Amino acid sequence: MIETILVCLSLTAVDGDTVKCDGKNMRLLGQGVPYQVGIDTPEITHAKCKKELKLAQLAKNRLRELLRQDGLTVVYSGFNDKTPQRRPLVDIYNADGIEVGHQMLREGFAREWRPRHKNNWCD
Repeated sequence: MIETILVCLSLTAVDGDTVKCDGKNMRLLGQGVPYQVGIDTPEITHAKCKKELKLAQLAKNRLRELLRQDGLTVVYSGFNDKTPQRRPLVDIYNADGIEVGHQMLREGFAREWRPRHKNNWCD
């Protein structure tokens, strides 16, 4: 697949690893490899405990801050996730070339995602 730069007139945080580009939900890859490795953040709507919900809000707020930067570039990997929504898998780079999902991972707001591995945010 060939990566494509997307133009988003509106770019907002849905949660810590999902953005809305002009009304369409997209999943952050965090410079990962589609279907092999990516990032995962705590769930807001399906939180399993109060700790996960609090961490999810913190992750969403941090992503919201990162999306306020000027000069963001949204790059579609050419792949969609395997959920029923088939969200496009994207990387978002700031003007300095730092990918925001990878930054979330480095700052501790996200964890590595791998197939068949569930992150426990409640322990």
